[in-house]
Amino acid sequence: SVSIDLKSEAGQDAFYALVEDADVLIEGFRPGVTERLGIDYDTVTEYCEDIVYCSLTGYGQDGPYVDKVGHDINYIGLAGLLDMTRKDENEAPRLPGYQIADMGGGLLAAFSICSALLSRELGNSGGEYLDVALTDAVVSFSQSIAPWALRGNDPRPGETPLSGEFPWYDVYEAKDGEYVSLGALEAKFFDAFCSAVGRPELADSHNTEDPAERAALREELEDIFAERTREEWVETLSDVDAAVDGVYTPQEAFEHPQLESRGYIERPEGDGSPRVGFPICGSDIPDEIYTEIPDHGEHTDTLLTEAGVSAEKLERLRENGVIR
Repeated sequence: SVSIDLKSEAGQDAFYALVEDADVLIEGFRPGVTERLGIDYDTVTEYCEDIVYCSLTGYGQDGPYVDKVGHDINYIGLAGLLDMTRKDENEAPRLPGYQIADMGGGLLAAFSICSALLSRELGNSGGEYLDVALTDAVVSFSQSIAPWALRGNDPRPGETPLSGEFPWYDVYEAKDGEYVSLGALEAKFFDAFCSAVGRPELADSHNTEDPAERAALREELEDIFAERTREEWVETLSDVDAAVDGVYTPQEAFEHPQLESRGYIERPEGDGSPRVGFPICGSDIPDEIYTEIPDHGEHTDTLLTEAGVSAEKLERLRENGVIR
């Protein structure tokens, strides 16, 4: 953590010293702020011409919303996702439990940065400027319904294959009031489910396009799932290729043996806070658990010294309130 006042000329000079040896710069200011601070892409490339510079904003660097403020709820609303989070049009849109735009935009930025670095190392490019918008990230998730929307056939909630149109791909209430997910899109999975619950005749209705037959099948499935508790269904179908599982709370999910086995749920000893770590398993992934985050400005002196700023200048910068 480095703390520098970029509104001062001395602070900008200290920043440029850090930039000279940098590979990546990522900023999350509103468009136009970096120009006013003197840390925009054109200026930064004067000190490091092959830097990968990423701007991460809500709406991007151009368009009529370029200066508009927003949060996750606004981005998913514009992108069409919020409209699709309900059972049907008679319900109000429901907020997702997790921030889709914030997390998706961060992942898209990281992916873009890694791609730009690889392109640079392969000699395909020098430095690169990346304009990543949180809204655009959510729009990119709409691939399954985009073709209809782009042709003018507006997809409606509850009426698309992955939003409740099919009774064989939906959520059902169990006997104990908990819920179970059924994801039998493929006929073989639905066949296995119907056989396991002793209702093989229902398999003939899979992929039917008859609305009345679908409605009748949904009622049958509602009655079937109401016969047992969530955990009874999970246990009963644990060895059946039926694409059935429980719907869990976040706490239940974090305690689930499947997630525990993957090793990224971190519960450090002592005063460290538990958290979700890096969720990728690989042959060269560090397995250490980070228990602390740095204090604000904790590494200012260390990193500026490494960048060539003298101890005397550091002292003057601190006396003048430029660094912490």
